Amino acid sequence: MRREASINVLLSTWSMTFHLCRTAPQRAMVTLLFFSVLVAQAWSVRPQQLPAPKNIFILAGQSNMAGRGGVVNDTITGVATWDGIIPPQCQPNPSVLRLSANLTWVLAHEPLHADIDVNKTNGVGPGMAFANAVLAKDPTFGAIGLVPCAIGGTKISEWGRGTFLYNQLVQRARASLQDGGGSTIQALLWYQGESDTVSKEDAESYKGKLERFFMDLRDDLQSPMLPIIQMGLASGSGPFIKIVREAQMGIDLLNLRTVDAKGLTLEPDGLHLTTPSQVRLGQMLADTFLQFLPSGPIVSLTYSGSSARCSPFIVDLFIAPLLRCFNRIILLN
Repeated sequence: MRREASINVLLSTWSMTFHLCRTAPQRAMVTLLFFSVLVAQAWSVRPQQLPAPKNIFILAGQSNMAGRGGVVNDTITGVATWDGIIPPQCQPNPSVLRLSANLTWVLAHEPLHADIDVNKTNGVGPGMAFANAVLAKDPTFGAIGLVPCAIGGTKISEWGRGTFLYNQLVQRARASLQDGGGSTIQALLWYQGESDTVSKEDAESYKGKLERFFMDLRDDLQSPMLPIIQMGLASGSGPFIKIVREAQMGIDLLNLRTVDAKGLTLEPDGLHLTTPSQVRLGQMLADTFLQFLPSGPIVSLTYSGSSARCSPFIVDLFIAPLLRCFNRIILLN
């Protein structure tokens, strides 16, 4: 509204000045000045964005991290739909933001991965329940920023350094820090492995690939002690679930914790967690994170990229003189 009012004032001023001018050169100059002011006004007034949160969490992995709670497959049409039911523990919270696909902070709401895992039908995942539980248990924690990166149906080999998914994760993680002085990546929440249970070869090579992924990510985020909370599989797409679970439980890295999802209720497909299970998982993740006591700073990575805004100094330097020109022209006429 304030921007519209400013433009209306400019239009009125231009119209009045234009009609007071007696010669074509004067009218041309007035019109040129008007458009110069208009461009400066458009440059100086930017859409308001939500302030960057201080506590960043990366959500990565495959479908059970992206969220399939409440997603039902129609046995006749084969079309998957989300029931739209959002439990109280997953409701939007002004202190919980989400980094959108276009790298801007927006109010977080289910489905968190709607614009990330775009080729699948997304439902309730553990992210919102996790964030709300952290804030409920520690009201002084501060605003939380969730960075969704999970893609359903992906193998661990698709997350190796240099792959599209890996590069996208790193890009989004870095982008989450660009606007926030003092923002910190508090942890990586990782739920993946179901797709690596199909092939025995994939299952047996899983541990080495996962360890390498964790170490590479810490290296590229310049955070050697980045806390990682991984989820032990509750299900799998193939018969080698036990091998993958043993690999997950056998990884021994500093600041790594495992939350076991085994035993949580699954959807009728036998693969994806139900909405209540996702809520429970989010709460388990919150409990695990709040017990995390990493030593030293978590992430020291900062960015000084400046946004394209016009400062009040620039406005005073250019717009004010132009407006004075309008007044001078009126006086001359």
